[in-house]
Amino acid sequence: MPSPCTALIFQLSGCLVDFGARTLPVALQRLHPECTPPNLVGTPHQTLDAWLGKPATAAQLQALQQTLSEVAGEHAELTPGAAQLLQTLHANGTPCAWLDDLPADSSLRLAEALPTPIEAVLARQARPWPAPDSCWQALSQLEVERLDGCIVVSGNPLLLQAGLNAGCWTIGLAACGPLCGYALADWQALGASDQEHLRAEATLQLYRLGVHSVVDHLGEIEASLDDIGVRRSKGEKP
Repeated sequence: MPSPCTALIFQLSGCLVDFGARTLPVALQRLHPECTPPNLVGTPHQTLDAWLGKPATAAQLQALQQTLSEVAGEHAELTPGAAQLLQTLHANGTPCAWLDDLPADSSLRLAEALPTPIEAVLARQARPWPAPDSCWQALSQLEVERLDGCIVVSGNPLLLQAGLNAGCWTIGLAACGPLCGYALADWQALGASDQEHLRAEATLQLYRLGVHSVVDHLGEIEASLDDIGVRRSKGEKP
């Protein structure tokens, strides 16, 4: 059977760090508490426009970028299972990289929590997700020679769609990404029935997208990696 993966591409927020992908919504709430929160899946610029209900000004965009950097420092905490997984991948020599749609300075603040070296992909010239550009850029930076066995891991439907568009396998994270949107302590404080309802809705949305496997967080990813390895051994393509 082939190795479960050739390379792994992770989203940074809501995947490796910042359970619930709270950096962007918290920054928006601090800047514009009077506004009604929209669906928070999109670039910071797109989300700010939706939050305000009109195009943001240059000053509002600059204020958001500054606040994002401040909030990122508060949310630079690893998600469950992230440290062990990254250490295992590093020990095995598996190429891996992270990318995000937050501004570079905010992403780098979040990345300070990572315990092992991992390639940073700051795709400034890439089209926004779901375009596949940033996924291909990540694989290029990793000097991956073949697309077969490359996996994108995220809780963000737009990045997962980008991974599918790039021809990669995909693993969705239901509980720790923006679809549930709870910080870890708040998630753990929910009742079991509330957790299950939110998890089921997020899982269904990700499978409808065409994601190959869905788990709650990185602490549960091993079975998904093994499953992809089995499917590849049978000749299945993403």
